[in-house]
Amino acid sequence: MTANNHTLMGTAGGTFLSMVPNINSEDIAKTIVLASVGAIVSFTISLLLKSLQKKKHRK
Repeated sequence: MTANNHTLMGTAGGTFLSMVPNINSEDIAKTIVLASVGAIVSFTISLLLKSLQKKKHRK
């Protein structure tokens, strides 16, 4: 079974457009806040692990 690219894109576009009216501004704000917190935590942990690795190699 082969997928027609036009059919696939039409289906994806229709699905996206049918979801747009159901998205609240509160949901968008919540997503932005959670993404920001996740990025900050990820960056902090990577810095912490990098510093721990440097300390381990110095000894």
